[in-house]
Amino acid sequence: MSDSRWVSASMPYLAPRDRGQSDAWGAEAAARGGKGGQRIVHAGEVPASEEVAALLGVAAGEAVVVRRRVIELDGQPVELTDTYYPTAIARGTRLAERGKIPGGAVTLLAELGHRGVRVREDVTARMPGPQEREALRLDTGEPVLRLSRVTFDDADRPIQADLMVMPAHRQQLRYEIRIG
Repeated sequence: MSDSRWVSASMPYLAPRDRGQSDAWGAEAAARGGKGGQRIVHAGEVPASEEVAALLGVAAGEAVVVRRRVIELDGQPVELTDTYYPTAIARGTRLAERGKIPGGAVTLLAELGHRGVRVREDVTARMPGPQEREALRLDTGEPVLRLSRVTFDDADRPIQADLMVMPAHRQQLRYEIRIG
């Protein structure tokens, strides 16, 4: 990819994919001439941190399901993403396993009867921790953007929470909002 800055929009990642379509990241990267992939470094139940508990509306320490991934573009790490689900939704499903999910997790959620209708995102900038710097192959002094996203269903229940970290100098976040 010749661009050093990636313009990223959230919308493609919020809607289920049609049967047979690739995941949203793979499709977005391919449309821009690249190869998008991900490494799932962990999947399973963990105790909810204070932040995750607040996002999902559960008690701190309560079990939640997490999928920890390193998102890659042309084999290079471009984002660290931890996605959390209430155990009532994800326990015993492919969300709790390390394998790739055809069409992506949002598609599986919809198949399980959980469709997002509202999303809240918060973006902050900060310096990365040592593990983040190593995983994203950043030099000292390079900041990251951190995006926190929670997706709600039609009953206003949280069904998914994402915590993403990406190199700030390679990202531009774009928000398009339909009003009415």
